[in-house]
Amino acid sequence: MTLITRRRALAAASTLGVATLALTACSGGTTADDAAADLEVGSLDLSAVCPADIVVQTDWNPQAEHGHLFQLIGDDYTIDAENKSVSSPLVVDGEYTGVNFEVRAGGPAIGYSTVNSIMFQDDAITLGYVHSDAAISSSAITPVVGVMAQMDVNPQMVMWDPETYPDVETIEDLAAALEESGGAWRYFGGAAYMEYLMAAGIVPESIVDGGYDGTPASFVADDGLSAQQGFASAEPYIYANEVEAWNKPVEYALIADAGWDIYGSALSVRADKIEELSPCLEELVPILQQAEVDFFADPSDTVDLILELVAEYNNGWTYSQGVADYAVETLIEDGIVSNGDNGYIGDFDPERVSEFFGTGMELFQEIAADVDPDLVAEDIYTNEFLDTSIGLSE
Repeated sequence: MTLITRRRALAAASTLGVATLALTACSGGTTADDAAADLEVGSLDLSAVCPADIVVQTDWNPQAEHGHLFQLIGDDYTIDAENKSVSSPLVVDGEYTGVNFEVRAGGPAIGYSTVNSIMFQDDAITLGYVHSDAAISSSAITPVVGVMAQMDVNPQMVMWDPETYPDVETIEDLAAALEESGGAWRYFGGAAYMEYLMAAGIVPESIVDGGYDGTPASFVADDGLSAQQGFASAEPYIYANEVEAWNKPVEYALIADAGWDIYGSALSVRADKIEELSPCLEELVPILQQAEVDFFADPSDTVDLILELVAEYNNGWTYSQGVADYAVETLIEDGIVSNGDNGYIGDFDPERVSEFFGTGMELFQEIAADVDPDLVAEDIYTNEFLDTSIGLSE
């Protein structure tokens, strides 16, 4: 296993063009424990209430949507390129907390498995990113509880060519236009939101194509005839600026606006561990809230780390400075990350969860998902660990 330990570059030295990264690459090299060996625990000591290594499993490769996590990776950090993770001593307000913090990549790094399934396979994982629809659909076998909603709106969307469909504004408009033109709506097969859209009669089954492979080839080849799934924080920039064969704007509509209004990638814990982890979560969740506020206030250093991780992991995923900058801007401007209807960040709206819960339960029971028949809306989330004084600046 190759471990690479780095100290983040100082901005001033970088400006002068000085080599600022102290780099050590070795087999079985320096770890977060080694980096913490000479540190003195400060006023906030988490070692008595939290695991020695707080591990967060994400659902994709490093990207700006994960910025609040990477914000907590300190200057002395270790990259495990083989296992696609980064860790460091957890430092808050300049003081060591007595524990380490590790962020693991998802998607290809976990064989495209769901995060909640991985959480039940690996006991070392403290928190994981889980969509609220997945929290319902697999509740009978991998029950989880969301403890922080770092995104207020799920950024998943469908996009189309505005030149081909100039009058389309909504998903309903798009479905009708595609049915008339013979175009397809490409998506990753098995997506729960599409099952809902078809069951609700919003999207006819005749236009859907579950063969989307994540590449732009089919969208480009169709020359605007078809639509495609994506994320508001990525594809609009990528297709306008980085897909040379397209290189023009796309329009999009959020899936949330059609009724599948989930909390995407909510930080969650295993339901059977929440009592045990509660003392830790009381301290940790406010730290995560503040990290998100700090990231969006000044994302530059953390984005640099994200780009470095993408390069070190080297798994075919590409992520540019332009996409990262666009994502940060779009997440705020589109209200994907926000304080919601109150002054603090990270909470689940009980009314919204309850409304979606009814929609999700009806669908998942119909398609025979692994749903706990006794599940209630309050089982999939809690706001009890949030600090209501921590929010984005207006």
